[in-house]
Amino acid sequence: MKKVTVRVPATSANLGPGFDCLGVALDLYSRVSLERGGATLPDSMVGAAADLFFAEVGLPAFAYRWSIESHIPRSRGLGSSVALRLGILHGLNELADRPLDATQVYLLCARLEGHPDNAAPAAFGGFAAARPDGTYFRSDISPDLHFVFLLPSHEVDTDASRVHLPGHVTHCDAVFNLSHASMITAAFASRRYELLRGSMSDRLHQPYRESAAPHLRPAIAAGLNAGALGGYLSGSGSAVACLTLDDPGAVAAAMQSVLPEARVRILRADNHGVALES
Repeated sequence: MKKVTVRVPATSANLGPGFDCLGVALDLYSRVSLERGGATLPDSMVGAAADLFFAEVGLPAFAYRWSIESHIPRSRGLGSSVALRLGILHGLNELADRPLDATQVYLLCARLEGHPDNAAPAAFGGFAAARPDGTYFRSDISPDLHFVFLLPSHEVDTDASRVHLPGHVTHCDAVFNLSHASMITAAFASRRYELLRGSMSDRLHQPYRESAAPHLRPAIAAGLNAGALGGYLSGSGSAVACLTLDDPGAVAAAMQSVLPEARVRILRADNHGVALES
């Protein structure tokens, strides 16, 4: 194959208490195109993905060109880095006649990311729960469930955001998050989305990221008052998400009233994950 385009969905990770292990894929996409030959655009993220791919498959590196058409906002907590990395990895895999299967490509992406919460749903679609070693569970998400995002104008660097997280937490906070993350997983696995109500609170990362996201609590409270099931900081932010089965427009309007200059997007899940386009 000489040329390929890879479509990768946006993702939203953590879902509140599921820090570094829970995520969903969304119907918002990046398209990454690769073609053999020529000179590639310099990019450290692309270069690292390519280096890992060629080292993993044991093939000589070949020249390629790449481009991206993305509708995923950068550095807002919607998986823009995963979309690029996974698109590059799958594109190179196609150009190299598929030495890796989809799971192996996903594991390379998770290694580059440092955690699988975005990589698993981007690769396989729907809701995903994943361990640090990459072992994952996924399930489809009903189109009845809407994901309403408040998108502030400012970006958040994930690595910089992690600096503010504590190195230790109490048993009480750990149990709190375990119970809530378990209920979220049960809700998605069973499609009993009413179980999300009251289950999306977090004590491990969101309280320490609020200084960079002062709109977080007011936006969630506004969404809940408008009928949302729950809300959370998407990834490391700055986007805030609320989930609802009823009247997503009302939830979006309520959330935007907190930060009028921000954009809102109403999305549904993508249940397919990464896909090749002809």
